[in-house]
Order: sequence, then structure tokens, then C-alpha cells
Amino acid sequence: MSRHLPYHVSTARRGRGGRSLAAQTAGSRGGPQKASGRRSRRSGAVPAGVGGALRLGRRGRQAPGESLTGQEGGGAGAVAWSGVVRGRESSSGRSSCISGGVCAMGDPERPEAARPEQDERLSSDTNENEAKSNEEPLLRKSSRRFVIFPIQYPDIWKMYKQAQASFWTAEEVDLSKDLPHWNKLTSDEKYFISHVLAFFAASDGIVNENLVERFSQEVQVPEARCFYGFQILIENVHSEMYSLLIDTYIRDPKKREFLFNAIETMPYVKKKADWALQWIADRKSTFGERVVAFAAVEGIFFSGSFAAIFWLKKRGLMPGLTFSNELISRDEGLHCDFACLMFQYLVNKPSEERVREIIVNAVEIEQEFLTEALPVDLIGMNCVLMKQYIEFVADRLLVELGFSKVFQAENPFDFMENISLEGKTNFFEKRVSEYQRFAVMAETTDHVFTLDADF
Repeated sequence: MSRHLPYHVSTARRGRGGRSLAAQTAGSRGGPQKASGRRSRRSGAVPAGVGGALRLGRRGRQAPGESLTGQEGGGAGAVAWSGVVRGRESSSGRSSCISGGVCAMGDPERPEAARPEQDERLSSDTNENEAKSNEEPLLRKSSRRFVIFPIQYPDIWKMYKQAQASFWTAEEVDLSKDLPHWNKLTSDEKYFISHVLAFFAASDGIVNENLVERFSQEVQVPEARCFYGFQILIENVHSEMYSLLIDTYIRDPKKREFLFNAIETMPYVKKKADWALQWIADRKSTFGERVVAFAAVEGIFFSGSFAAIFWLKKRGLMPGLTFSNELISRDEGLHCDFACLMFQYLVNKPSEERVREIIVNAVEIEQEFLTEALPVDLIGMNCVLMKQYIEFVADRLLVELGFSKVFQAENPFDFMENISLEGKTNFFEKRVSEYQRFAVMAETTDHVFTLDADF
């Protein structure tokens, strides 16, 4: 016959040395009483065995409502109990955990309760990164992180409102005039445009993967989370737009499928994708390093392809494609600016040497992509000038991050002045497409109720 024994097991700090039990029982029959090394006359509690199960004697029973606090063992193997647990006294005089599950840790009779030591699983790199994260205001958890107001970071909030004001959808881009232009393009021009679109269609999904899996979970500042949430939305619009462009221009289903699976079917697209994906998977890199890496993805990996499509606009070709490119390049520039803003708030910034290493690596990959794998001379552009342009964009990004230039390159494309990273006069603030949601950027104080209207 068994009897349920409700008891509360509270937290105890780990100790060092051999295994021991220091337990206190409190109930209606008396004050706190220690049990160490022998059976308690009142409660019947005895020291737990090496296996780690809390044991109660046959004759001594704890009355309902009594509480027990204790610690078993020492050193790394010490068990600290917390939570309310229920025990059952069996015919052998021992109790087993019914709920809570922690008081039988390591018991041979309860293998499912055993769990590996946390300290042994954590690498020194992970511990160091976690310690640094705790020092970062952007990454520090707060009970206020679920509430937006009052605004603590007005510059971050302003960028979020700027992103809102620039919202657009794929349905607003007219592609009806593009097909006659497409049919007049050379085979090289068609090849180049379709493969660039294939890269873009996949890359926006990778950016979103990083936002969902890493940045949105790491950053605790509500204003920044608002921006990341909206960025996820607009990246989906970009991906839809690129897919729609491929679907419109490419009539062959097999070729279309080939382009939609560019990461698997095109080695040079895979190389760029793998570079970005490695930063998402890397658990040893710091938040600051990954901010720089994805600023490079959106500020460098996209820049050459944007320039190539703007080259078509200069020639008066593909109005739907070039207008969507204008909208998307504006969005991506804002995302890059936001990454630079977040970087400025970091306490533990990567060294200038490390930042340069990341940026230069991205430049080399992008230059190879547009001058060797998918050379821009296919559409009549100069590959040497394209290399220079990519270096120019990288220099501007380094300046925005607060570092000195590496390449000292000038902008070789006059038609690209509007979308290069030019600091305060960058492409977003000019609003090249003049496309902005009405009143989104207005201050709340602008909405003042008055009775001075004429009737």
C-alpha cells in the first residue's frame, strides 16, 4: 500500500568535494530540522545514495504540506532541486519522482532522468561569446523588450519608419512592356539577365534565413526587432518579384526550374550562397562579425548586379525590370545602412583588421562572379570598370562602418551615383523612385486637432 507524499524541493547551490546531503524539513509539527548521515526521526529522510534518488524510510513519513530543501553531492555533480515534486512511498521504503523529474538525476533505476553536464559541453569560444553578448546593450534581455514605447533608440526607430514609408508590392510593377524588349535582346543579354535574376531570387531567402534564425532572436531592442520584422516582409516581396520576373521572361518550364534552383544548379551562385550561409551556421563568430558579413551580402554581393541592371535602364531597356531594380536597390541600401547603425552601437566591435578581412573576401567573390563566372561584357559593360565599382562600394561600406578605405577606388559609373553607398547623401534619402507611403514618416505631433477650419 502506498501513500502520496507532497513536498517542495527548493534550489541549493552546488558545492565541491564528495557527495553529501544537507536537507531541511519544515512542517506543522516543528521548525527546520537537519538530516545528514542518518535517518530523521520526524521525517524518516535518509541521505540519498550515489545514484541520486531522494529516499524516504518506511516508518518516517512526511505530512502533507511539509517542505524539503536540500543539495545532493558536490562539485560538478551536485544536484540543485527546484519546483514542486510529488513522491510515492513504495513497499521498499523508497520514493520515486512522479513530477519534476530532477530529484532522481543519475539514478540507475531512472536512466531517463540523467542528463549530461552542461559545463563539459560548452566550448571556451561559446562561453566567451555569451559573456560578450551579455555586455552588449542590443543583446541584453530586458522585461521591457516586449513593449515599444517609450522609444529608447530614436535613430533605429526612424529607420524602421523609413522602411515602412517605402513599402511596395510586386503587383505595383508593370511588366507588360518588358516582353517586347526581352524578345529583342541578344542571347548573351538574355543569359546574363536570367542568371542574375536567379541569384537574386535565392539570395533574399538567405537574408531572411539569417534574420529569422539569428538576428531576430539575438537582438532584444524592440526598435531593432521592428526593423528586422519589416525587413523580413520586404525581403519576401523582393523574392516574389524576382520569381515573377523569371516566370514572365522564361517560357521553357525546364529552364525556369533550372533558374529557380540556382543554388544547386549554378556553381558560382552556390559559392556566393555558401559564403552567406556559413555565417548563419557559425556559432563561434561574434554578433559584430555577422553584422559586417550581412552588410557585405546586401551592400557588396548585390551591388554589381544592381549596376548591371541599371546599365540596361541607361539603354532604355526593360522598364519593368529596371523599376523593380530601383525599388529593391533602395530597400537593400537601407538594410545595409541599418547594419552600419547597429554596428555603431556595439560595445565589442570586431577589430579593423577582422572587418577588412570579411569585406575584402566578399569583394573577391563578387568580382569573380561578375567578371569571370557571369561576365558583364555579355551586356556590353566593361569588366575592369565593374571590378573597380565593386571596390568603390566596399570602400564606402568601410567608411560607414567607421574604418578607413582599403582600395581607394573612384566610382567609374556615372549612372550609379544614385545607388552607391554615399553616407548622408545615399540613395535612400534621395528616394530615386519617389515612392513613399503617405504620412508614414510624419511625426505624431503633426496630428493636432483644431477648430479653425472654414465652413
